[in-house]
Amino acid sequence: MPSWADLPIGQVVRLDADPDAIAPALDPLPDDAPAVVTYFAAEERSVVGLAASVLRELDKAAIALFPAWLPGAEGIEGPSGVNVAAVQALALRRASATGHFGPFLAELARRALTGGPSGLAPEVRAAGLVRALADSFGRARLAVLVRVPDGLGAAAGEVLVAGCEWLAHRGRAGVWLAGAPLHDDRVRTIATPLPASPLPAAAGGARGAVPLPATADRAPAVAYPPVAGRPHPGSASERALEAALSARAWAGGRAWNQTYRTGPLAVPIRVDLLWERERCVVEIDGPDHRAPAKFAADRQRDVLLQLDGYAVLRFPDAQVMTDMDTVVRQIGQFLRNRRRAEG
Repeated sequence: MPSWADLPIGQVVRLDADPDAIAPALDPLPDDAPAVVTYFAAEERSVVGLAASVLRELDKAAIALFPAWLPGAEGIEGPSGVNVAAVQALALRRASATGHFGPFLAELARRALTGGPSGLAPEVRAAGLVRALADSFGRARLAVLVRVPDGLGAAAGEVLVAGCEWLAHRGRAGVWLAGAPLHDDRVRTIATPLPASPLPAAAGGARGAVPLPATADRAPAVAYPPVAGRPHPGSASERALEAALSARAWAGGRAWNQTYRTGPLAVPIRVDLLWERERCVVEIDGPDHRAPAKFAADRQRDVLLQLDGYAVLRFPDAQVMTDMDTVVRQIGQFLRNRRRAEG
């Protein structure tokens, strides 16, 4: 069985597994895996169009993940001239120490505060975005898991493969295809390092803000895992809950998107929000958690955590967005009760 580290970087390959089975195996990321983002491909008429689409979505992800890829920029917000100068100086200093292309990183840092399009060449952006995204997750390499949509014709399939080859070569990223079949002998199929049983992997949770696959009226999108210690930038409910909790003194000690193991050999579990001292986990569930497989995996996760002494409080993300007072009150009541019992 290969490991994730054995999968090629700088090449386009096809994984011999369903993407829905791959997702839970990569969240949380195995220790030997590159950082992985998922691109929901849509039909494009040209390689140029596909490359532009991928770069646009990778750029959105990098901007959303700021400042994860720029250490020292934490707390710098807003488009003021002082802030822009500060992040650009940080970017140039980081580039000189790490081998990043300084002009790209400085421009990306500026645009993270001010918005606006990039003025750099696509080849420069591809290489720079791949490195920045890998850095966001503390990894040296990046792979793009491309979910191939159903119904692509032969010409559209050729465009997809050629565009993926461009990204792999120019960005030095691994490009892993999964999903609908493609009739293209340029792409070899390789074994996927999935666990023998999908149930333990599912207990880890295929989590994070995962957009729906592209359709004719929906732009292609990229999904990516959360950065430990922060609400997922793609999750409005996580960001809203953090904003509500940040004003409460009793909410101190919380940690977002942590990986937890119930034992040295146990499957890692990523939890949305953790109070470790009070042994409290808060999970925010989207509509997909009502599906039978996800529901069963959630129950297994809960049992594993409960056996290790944790309480698990679950809230639908719709409730977080529409009834925040109740959610915050229930979390606060639980934490205060735990602290009184321990004190």
